[in-house]
Amino acid sequence: MPVIAVYSVKGGVGKTTLAANLAWNSATLGGHRTLLWDLDAAGGAAFLTGVDVKRKKRAEGIFARERDPATLIRATAYPGLDVLPADESLWELDRQLTLIGKKRRLAKIAADLGKAYPRIVLDCPPVLNEVSAQALRAADLVVVPLPPSPLSSRAFELVAEAVNGTGKGHPPMLPVLSMVDRRRSLHRAAMEANRDWPVIPWSSAIEQCAVRRAPVGTFAGSSPGARCIAALWQGIERKLAGK
Repeated sequence: MPVIAVYSVKGGVGKTTLAANLAWNSATLGGHRTLLWDLDAAGGAAFLTGVDVKRKKRAEGIFARERDPATLIRATAYPGLDVLPADESLWELDRQLTLIGKKRRLAKIAADLGKAYPRIVLDCPPVLNEVSAQALRAADLVVVPLPPSPLSSRAFELVAEAVNGTGKGHPPMLPVLSMVDRRRSLHRAAMEANRDWPVIPWSSAIEQCAVRRAPVGTFAGSSPGARCIAALWQGIERKLAGK
């Protein structure tokens, strides 16, 4: 039961869009029953998959074992893809996990969910706190979207340091250059400096995900953005198979 965490220490790099699209590819291209677990209180993952969240249900309750995660999971319109949505209660989750004092509470919940879902994709909060630290401990692979900049390598080193700080035996990390515009010289320089990193292009089709509330593969499957995300998922599957 691999857990794939999509993590960045800053917002604005397409983290949630990437997580939602990878989860859709897992279900559609990979044929796996997949859970997209939204740990970012902004709640974008459910929105991007067309799921409306009932605000009366509090997502943080599953960590205190006050609520069964299954009562919060919502089916999407896409076969094999379900969502465990976030809500505003997750703003308090960092404090709650610190008080509970169980460093692997999230990993334990993920293991239980894995009995029903062969693939779990985590949309992590864009900060380093106890929530993200627990998500990283639960992960088998960490996908790190990064802005295309001459400082991309340094930004990845900072993320690596943060992941190393979460404990021994940290999972492998996969840096991804996100929102790349090949017309811009700085973006081309970032690609040249990091030739082995997958690239997700800046794409009007990918931007439409937020408008259509749907993964890009459902409405623009032949677009460069959709093809690059599909290729990234195939690379992730190969990495997981080689573990």
